[in-house]
Amino acid sequence: MTDRPLLIVDGANVVGSVPDGWWRDRRGAAERLRDALVPLSTAGLPAGSGAPPWAVGTPVEVVLVVEGAARGVAPVPGVRVESASGSGDDLIARLAAAARDSRPDRPCLVVTADRGLRERVAATGAVCAGPRTVRPR
Repeated sequence: MTDRPLLIVDGANVVGSVPDGWWRDRRGAAERLRDALVPLSTAGLPAGSGAPPWAVGTPVEVVLVVEGAARGVAPVPGVRVESASGSGDDLIARLAAAARDSRPDRPCLVVTADRGLRERVAATGAVCAGPRTVRPR
């Protein structure tokens, strides 16, 4: 268990937020996102990213949720990867609820632009931010 804030990233939503050809290689796009998230585990999110103050410049536990063709992407040091067997949104909501249940005082940030998912995770006490928080254009 860690005392670091939890950062849960909706991989499909974040990858899909930039039309860079990700649809030709969904797994590769998820791996590139995973690799781009590694520095956040030790440095936290950058100032001006839209992240809450408690996640800026503070090491975070990073969890990347993948689904569909990106399932099976391997974790790397600094980024835990969770493959959804079904809906990635359902897994993200479960992870946010489990974080609240295990440590109600631990901050949790979910990165997604999905309005329905934002409502679901807000009910767990998690804070939400958009894809640009972890993937500036």
